[in-house]
Amino acid sequence: MNRTTQDAPVTIIGGGLAGCEAAWQLLRRGRRVRLCEMKPERFSPAHKSPHLAELVCSNSLRSGALENAVGLLKEEMRRLDSLILAAADATAVPAGKALAVDRNAFSLFIEERLDAAPGLELIRGEVTKIPAEGVAIIASGPLTSDALARAIAELTGGDYLYFYDAISPIVEGESIDLHRVFAASRYGHGEADYLNCPMDRETYETFWRELIRAKEIPLRAFEEIKCFEGCLPIEVIARRGIDTLAYGPMKPVGLIDPRTGGQPHAVVQLRREDREGILYNMVGFQTKLTWPEQRRIFRMIPGLEKAEFVRYGSVHRNTFLNAPTLLTENLQLRSLPRLFFAGQITGVEGYVESTAMGLLAGLNASRYLSGREMIPPPRETALGALVGHINNADRKLFQPMNVTFGLFPPLPGRIRKKERGLCYARRALAALSSWQARLDESNLVARPE
Repeated sequence: MNRTTQDAPVTIIGGGLAGCEAAWQLLRRGRRVRLCEMKPERFSPAHKSPHLAELVCSNSLRSGALENAVGLLKEEMRRLDSLILAAADATAVPAGKALAVDRNAFSLFIEERLDAAPGLELIRGEVTKIPAEGVAIIASGPLTSDALARAIAELTGGDYLYFYDAISPIVEGESIDLHRVFAASRYGHGEADYLNCPMDRETYETFWRELIRAKEIPLRAFEEIKCFEGCLPIEVIARRGIDTLAYGPMKPVGLIDPRTGGQPHAVVQLRREDREGILYNMVGFQTKLTWPEQRRIFRMIPGLEKAEFVRYGSVHRNTFLNAPTLLTENLQLRSLPRLFFAGQITGVEGYVESTAMGLLAGLNASRYLSGREMIPPPRETALGALVGHINNADRKLFQPMNVTFGLFPPLPGRIRKKERGLCYARRALAALSSWQARLDESNLVARPE
């Protein structure tokens, strides 16, 4: 690769978590970056904020425990100087064992860090075509615009899939009846970070009957719903049986109502959206009900009789590639190696997993520009397990996945279930250290402050 090509900026399409992370990894390696974000010129159906790295669904990045697969993934990313993880740690709000953030402060932190980094050009406007030359990273996310989606489909020969995802409602904290809810985390772990709306059996069954009969927002006739199993709409879960909610997103296990001294039949948990507790997210209540039905039915929940909704649940289209067919283990398009993909469009699911693909795409693009070998992360790491999934899964049955220890190579010998998480973590972090040494980051420049 000639000197001119090496010095050319990398074009990144999409200023979400993956795009911002990819930009950061390139900038800290002395590369120039052209970051393209269509907001505020154009918004997707789910985006509302003009800022970069907007969190559309939950404000939670899930578990922070090292013995949990996503907690391990976060630790690996911290050791690789992830901007998104730095922002999350700096803007965290109470959420028990989970890492949740003040979403506005989170976005501003990321924008400020990128603005201060030399070599960044931020372009506001929709990109509708694949760049004709130069190294590029497509990180347009699960809500890729129709025009760009068509361009990608043309480039990939039609191996392009989609599914539907749903987001949970957010209510005003002041509209919650605190006399009818109680603050607690499951099993008393951590602080009492969640508000819990308790239901007895009769209240629960009445709620369930109304939910399964509720009106939904109709989809266009030609669209087939393909919901990610880990993020099913609450009404879809409910239709699987009268007890599915009580054993799923409304399970009361580990929660004791201090007013009765007993465990409720079911609970609805509310999690802070901000540090001050002004807004609360209805945990696990992603939905595609109509807005009037959401008001009517969700106000049947004890404590939410007068709830004021600042955001209703909704359904939106998520786009992703058939990655095992189309992408290399370095996140390059097989037919056009100068083009990398990052984020949820690669076939991972979740904020942290999407960011991780941005981190790897940025790292790999930098090495590609300098003609250096791209070395995939070991399969024993959380990063490597995710790459292994999107690269080696069944091409005909490929579906997005969160990181899970089920994607890792098995541990040797027999290990007690309670100890497996930490054993996976110790092995992963040792492998990560060896991998980092192999990368030979001799061209790493001082990190911009």
